[in-house]
Amino acid sequence: MSDFKIAQREQEGVNVLELKGYLDAHTAPKLEDVLQNLLKNSRFNIVVNCRDLSYISSAGLGVFMAFIEDVRKNKGDIKLSNMSPKVYNVFDLLGFPILYEIYREEQEAVVKFREQKKA
Repeated sequence: MSDFKIAQREQEGVNVLELKGYLDAHTAPKLEDVLQNLLKNSRFNIVVNCRDLSYISSAGLGVFMAFIEDVRKNKGDIKLSNMSPKVYNVFDLLGFPILYEIYREEQEAVVKFREQKKA
């Protein structure tokens, strides 16, 4: 089984999470903890960079669904970026592109937050 890591940084007031490895039922609690901490610290503008995410299960997708309502209630959002075609297909299959903004590049998502702040 592959490892799962989350790198976290801030860019222009947006919290960027870089996911690496396998996100499944065993590793999903790690992502839950990170998202919970962001919400606890009133960090509601989140970009999840999936460039190094090699696999995601329904349990991994469930983590995003568990937090999106609270994030949006606080005028924030979770935007996704840099998905491989394999990972994107899983999100697409379950209708995520209707619920989440998915960007080719992380910087596009960060810029979108900046534009929304101005509006």
